[in-house]
Amino acid sequence: MRTPDYYYVIVGGGMAGLQLALRISEDLFFKGKKIAIVEPEAKKVNDKTWCFWEENSGKWDHLVHKSWKNGKFISSEIEKDLELSPYSYKMLRSIDFYNFAKAKLETSKDIFFIQDEIERIDQVTRTAIGKEKEYTATHFFDSRPPTDYKESEKHNLIYQHFKGWYIQTEKEVFDPESFTMMDYRIKHKDSSSFTYVLPISATEALVEFTFFTPYLTEESTYDNLLNRYLREILKIDSYEVIEEESGMIPMTDYPFHEKSSKKLTKIGTAGGWVKASSGYSFKNTEKKVDQILENIKSGFKPSEGLVSKKYRKYDSIFLNVLTNRNDLGESLFTKFYTKNSIQDIFRFLDEDTKLSEDIKIMLSIYHPEFIKAFFRTL
Repeated sequence: MRTPDYYYVIVGGGMAGLQLALRISEDLFFKGKKIAIVEPEAKKVNDKTWCFWEENSGKWDHLVHKSWKNGKFISSEIEKDLELSPYSYKMLRSIDFYNFAKAKLETSKDIFFIQDEIERIDQVTRTAIGKEKEYTATHFFDSRPPTDYKESEKHNLIYQHFKGWYIQTEKEVFDPESFTMMDYRIKHKDSSSFTYVLPISATEALVEFTFFTPYLTEESTYDNLLNRYLREILKIDSYEVIEEESGMIPMTDYPFHEKSSKKLTKIGTAGGWVKASSGYSFKNTEKKVDQILENIKSGFKPSEGLVSKKYRKYDSIFLNVLTNRNDLGESLFTKFYTKNSIQDIFRFLDEDTKLSEDIKIMLSIYHPEFIKAFFRTL
């Protein structure tokens, strides 16, 4: 067999692929190993907003657009202030991350950006077949999700789908020191749906209407609900939409990680790195990337130990409840945020809690539907 073109080929230059490439470029263990990042898009626009929480300072602080120490959870009946310390909730615009990552990686003699779309990977010949060329490597990191997760009857699937408006107002209406995690005062029928508000200043904010539902919806639905929230809840009559963003994140217990092998590692959404019960992925990706590098340097398969069976089970049960009783969303999240400290919630979502802590949180959101979901997911 001829010498591969590259040591690694990273298929996809989005958040997961670039985080992986950045970590590899920082580690002397990988010096001299040629790495290709194959991505079909130029990544020159702000197409996403990523948010995450962490204690104190972090490695991405120089890119953070805004951070908060205080937040709110609002249901149709209750409002709770969330004092996050020692955590901060941080907002990062994708274009800032793309620009930083590309500028840093382009200084490396080992890393090569290639604009092409990979159609398939032949693991026998270790070849990624693109529309333009073919690329051989010793190992592939693939961020392309399989399509069959949408049709699987064995697994739960909730879509986190949303539309956000970055607005500017004439009057000062926002508190820039506090964000809104969830506001259920405007909902779409009997669904798990809410508004998410990230205030940048007293006159600027990203206002996003979000669904956690087994179905998708029409574009006009988001617009109507955003308009209602601005008019009825925030009492804003005059505003300008500076930017728009929309997206769909699969929240599923589909075993993406089982698609990994000795020659190929699924990463990002394709690797199951999106937290199934919340949709958060940025900080989770950082942890997974660190584990991949540690595995490689220790002689293990890159995908070794990336998935927690315990938390996958928790997520599976929760998703099953929302799949069968989507109308329970507001009630469950109200219990979750009002009966637990935000610090315990963050540690639970970070998968850093002990069994005794898990039980306490699960009891706080108990509903008979969870018993049914437990047996349905056996």
